[in-house]
Amino acid sequence: MKTPGTLAVVATPLGDLRDLSPRAAESLREADLVVAEDTRSARRLLGDVGAERKTVISCFDANEAARASEVAERLADGARVVLISEAGTPLVSDPGYRIVAAAIAVGARIVPVPGPSAVLAALVGAGLPTDRFLFLGFPPRKQGGRRKLFGSVRALPYTLVLYESPMRAAATLADLAAVLGGDRRACLARELTKPHEELVRDTLAALAGRYETDRPLGEVTLVVEGAPEDASIEELDDDEIRARAAELTGAGSSTGDAARALAQLTGRSRREIYNLISKS
Repeated sequence: MKTPGTLAVVATPLGDLRDLSPRAAESLREADLVVAEDTRSARRLLGDVGAERKTVISCFDANEAARASEVAERLADGARVVLISEAGTPLVSDPGYRIVAAAIAVGARIVPVPGPSAVLAALVGAGLPTDRFLFLGFPPRKQGGRRKLFGSVRALPYTLVLYESPMRAAATLADLAAVLGGDRRACLARELTKPHEELVRDTLAALAGRYETDRPLGEVTLVVEGAPEDASIEELDDDEIRARAAELTGAGSSTGDAARALAQLTGRSRREIYNLISKS
């Protein structure tokens, strides 16, 4: 019986090739198979490290389940496989989880090869607390889903990090301001490690206003200040709750979403809040 192979989960540059570690380059050169989110960018990278003749197969959301079975077979046969995403660290809002799970199931050794990560790059450059943070990935595309997500983390004292499309960055910033409060500090990081890298720091309200008419270019990572430690639950009377609800619905939230956010804020039940604000 053959000894199962190894699956190296390799972080690749966000934009600057100099960020590729010697160990990552070595892993690519020694691979029997490279599994890549984008085969074109993978082949360019392989060419840069002198491994252009490697076999490369794609792995994206639509084919990941099938690729997981294929990779598991190769690993069971003793192959050395490298998994990479288009840029940064695989599995972090990128395909690859099923590949890793399938590799573990056949007894393959998993070898993380750490390196570039947009989450950490934005976090350490934002100027916000880094001791505790929560990564939210890409928020829902629709406003209702986004506001529900943001309402669920409104009272948490952790710095928030999320990815967003430049097309939706302004809308997401507006929703963050409406649900979390426009005075929270935040940072929009774009084009990290690339020639036009930019980190813009301001309040959520100011950033939402800026990008409403000036769409950011390139990949976007948002970093948002967490709730103050002593503000996880606010004591609001009925009139104050109605006023907060009016602000939220005026900004586009449904009554249900406003009730959910205010329930999280005050510690009162969603039903109680909904009944209160729906009668106002």
